[in-house]
Amino acid sequence: MRLPENPHASATNLQTGRPENRTGSSMSRTGARVALLGLVINVALASVKIVAGVVGHAYVLIADGIESALDVGGSIVIWGGLTVAARPPDRTHPYGHGKAEPIAALVVALCVLVAAIGLAVESVREILTPHHGPAPFTLGILVVVIVIKEILFRYVNRIGEDLESTAVQTDAWHHRSDALTSAAAFIGISVALVGGEPWQSADDWAALFACAVIAANGIRLARPAFYEIMDTAPGGKIVRSIRAVASSVPGVVEVEKCHARKMGLDYYVDLHVGVDGNISVHQGHEIAHRVKSAIQQSNSRVADVLVHIEPAR
Repeated sequence: MRLPENPHASATNLQTGRPENRTGSSMSRTGARVALLGLVINVALASVKIVAGVVGHAYVLIADGIESALDVGGSIVIWGGLTVAARPPDRTHPYGHGKAEPIAALVVALCVLVAAIGLAVESVREILTPHHGPAPFTLGILVVVIVIKEILFRYVNRIGEDLESTAVQTDAWHHRSDALTSAAAFIGISVALVGGEPWQSADDWAALFACAVIAANGIRLARPAFYEIMDTAPGGKIVRSIRAVASSVPGVVEVEKCHARKMGLDYYVDLHVGVDGNISVHQGHEIAHRVKSAIQQSNSRVADVLVHIEPAR
């Protein structure tokens, strides 16, 4: 039997035991604001790197700038996905719009893979084409970029882990991959400057290495988003906690089945609860109410609980 929502459900987190008053929609809005911050920073950094790469004859810096520009597009997609995920359930989407969050993450991850292939092709072309060596000033720009991107990664990733948001963590690892490609660019340009003319293509080889890093991150980011779209069950810890809460409700003899799935930043739970087979339908219904209420009070991110009452074995 499906029971009505408990509007007062909130209390402690099932996994941490700490008070938790956040809802999926409010956390989606938080994630969207973080994505917007990343977008603004990426626009500035992409512009600086591309201009510096053109002026300083450093293709690896141009490639790095293009990767940052892709991060701009990724942040827009992530922001849009989280904004849609924050919408409440409606007639056509009774379970809410949470799937927009992993879909956005998957789109960004696939775009990263495509970009890595395109940049790799261009890097090979640059290696085979004679060109000017990079300018020394490009190293200073890369140092600033690496520091900013690493700080941004740590900040966004901490929020993404706190929200358990696939999309926000995807956005965070974009910043980390950008820091790694900038570090590769720094090494490549340094080798080209120290080695002189015989090593002028070192920055292009660094760009090729950066493409491999970008592609690896794209694959790593695509996996959790794909799993979530496929309704892969969350880690066993939350399921064990839900079972424990349900078992503690008076009148519950056993919890036979417990399934949970993640919808955006919320969880939906299906339970088979065993009760005394001699009680009335009304009493069974009341027990189901208490089970649902207890679970939602334990974790406000449990958006709905479907409780099936059956006689205990």
